[in-house]
Amino acid sequence: MTGSDIAGLIAAGVFAVLVALLAIPVWKLGKVFDELRHAVREISDGTSPLLDEVTTTVATTNEQLRKVDGITNNVSDASANITALSSLAASVLGSPLIKVAAFSHGVRAALNARTDGKGRRSR
Repeated sequence: MTGSDIAGLIAAGVFAVLVALLAIPVWKLGKVFDELRHAVREISDGTSPLLDEVTTTVATTNEQLRKVDGITNNVSDASANITALSSLAASVLGSPLIKVAAFSHGVRAALNARTDGKGRRSR
């Protein structure tokens, strides 16, 4: 064996050691990617039922909100009807009640003045 053959064998050995040293991190990186793929699969499997539950919850909530909206519209209509009825009652009964109250006050004042003897004309 010549010197160049020995140098070639040393270079080949060093290259083999270098390849072996670089193969270890690549092999570990492959395991990391396998674990990552497994974790993503578990997250995906866990997220699908959760999304189904969220979809069901949102649909149920929308249905309940539609019911509440209907009730609110009914209450709003009833409130408007009550307001109209109270203003009608005030306009129909208000003026006559005021007149009756004024008349009864006048009659009471006249009867009190007559029994006291202190009417407007007496001095």
